[in-house]
Amino acid sequence: MTHDILIKGGQVVDGTGSEAKYADVAIKDGIIAEIGKVDGQAEHEIDAEGQTVTPGFVDIHTHLDAQIGWDHELRPVSHHGVTSVLMGNCGVTFAPCKPEDRELIAHMMQTVEDIPKEAILGGLPWDWEDYGGYLNSIEKFDLGINVAGMVGHTAVRYYVMGERSVEELATDEEIKRMAEIVGESMDGGAVGFSTNRYPPHVGPDGRSIPGTYAEAKELLEIAKVVGEKRGLMQNVLDFGGQPEFSVKLLKDLASTTRDRILFSMGTGPDLESGKRVRGLLKELCSEGGDITAISQPRSSGFMFGLQSGLPFSGETWDKIRAMDLKGRLAAIRDQETRNKLIEEASSSKEHLPYHLVFWLGDEETPDYAAGTEKCVAEMSKERGIHPSELFLNLSDESDGKTLFNYRMFNQNLEAAGEMFLSDRIFPGLGDAGAHVSQICDAGWATFVLSHWVRKTGLYSLEEGVRRITSAPARIIGLKDRGTLEVGKKADVNVFDADSVAELQPEIAHDFPGGAPRYVQGSKGYKATVVNGQINFIDGVLTGASNGEVLRHGA
Repeated sequence: MTHDILIKGGQVVDGTGSEAKYADVAIKDGIIAEIGKVDGQAEHEIDAEGQTVTPGFVDIHTHLDAQIGWDHELRPVSHHGVTSVLMGNCGVTFAPCKPEDRELIAHMMQTVEDIPKEAILGGLPWDWEDYGGYLNSIEKFDLGINVAGMVGHTAVRYYVMGERSVEELATDEEIKRMAEIVGESMDGGAVGFSTNRYPPHVGPDGRSIPGTYAEAKELLEIAKVVGEKRGLMQNVLDFGGQPEFSVKLLKDLASTTRDRILFSMGTGPDLESGKRVRGLLKELCSEGGDITAISQPRSSGFMFGLQSGLPFSGETWDKIRAMDLKGRLAAIRDQETRNKLIEEASSSKEHLPYHLVFWLGDEETPDYAAGTEKCVAEMSKERGIHPSELFLNLSDESDGKTLFNYRMFNQNLEAAGEMFLSDRIFPGLGDAGAHVSQICDAGWATFVLSHWVRKTGLYSLEEGVRRITSAPARIIGLKDRGTLEVGKKADVNVFDADSVAELQPEIAHDFPGGAPRYVQGSKGYKATVVNGQINFIDGVLTGASNGEVLRHGA
């Protein structure tokens, strides 16, 4: 055979932003061998007529650090064209870690990222102490897609300072040691360093996690090492409580590392907030710093339904909360019980802001961009019933499958669109592997294609693909993937740009110990290729294990 894989006759969008063209793509030995009119045969031929062929998508904000221990295919991001992910965000990682601190570090990940501690402790081998050792450990797994990782401030600070790391300032000697460990971690393969200054992110005892209140000089000393090694610094900041400090810190970090600085951002409920974010990015980069932001491409925050979380309070609600879905359905279909549930929810002073809660609909694909027609407050008012009764009615009609989305972040999609006009902020922030029973934003790249490209036209197809391929690949520091070019790694997607979409999320109990989490399928993807092997074909993962650990400097 001339080639391993030949993708024939597709519309090639190469990830650079260049105009699409029709061509064949040939793959040999995990590398893109030819693009154009390709002759010869291949072991696997993919008919891409009517399809779009792009680089694999790059997800730069995940918390798959734990899930990778028991789910080597890394679902559901692998159902949405993602071929490379970045772990270790938000300052929380499992290394460095002394043996006696494993339970605490696992518990800290649980309280910050909603990953069950028992799953973490039982699902990972814990055969490492330093960050390079963690990468060595996960490299033994049969990975379905590629993974890169950053070393987290919380773990580094606790490793050096112990209990003092939570609330005390570090000494100069401790800062020096932290910087050394970050350097050693990058020598071991970490692509950078992440830190977190968001006070609501707390540890098991309710106090903010280590590093939240660290002095700027501590981060700048670490930044010197990260910059020397040409790495990435990822930040979670407190723009609400410390806006001026946050802006100055980002600028100082950029001038210190003279390299890539990344932070998380979002809009408010008003349309002007999108313009304000664009203005902030312009100001941050006014002195030449390489500063970019990442944000959810759609409204997110808390997803609930009869099959998952129940946001209503009361004695009867607590009783059905303890039931499985079958039991819950039987309970709400009993009129006496139903009446009690409505009465308790109606009389409770605790409730969600229903004007920000939206029904995801009863179609095959969830309606993340719905207007007032699916706003719970408006739907309830129109029907003359309490929102809890609307919840019960729709849950009953759907056999408990229907879901509701509380829009906490990026509440106004028009404002988000204004924000995403900036070339310094990219859609993403899917948080895959974290908050697994509360959200499911792992299909973020699919939403970019279906909403921001196809529905609104905010991005052309070429620009939309660039924003989810080569742009995030550059931020990580990947030079051998992110675009379709001869000689680069063969991470490739084939999909129908006219139909690609997310499917309705649903709860699965497939974490260790049966812990619940949301999963979400997709439609419109013909194939995904990872390092020259077909990983996903016609809606099904193949079981191929050709993913790699993408180490810094490799």
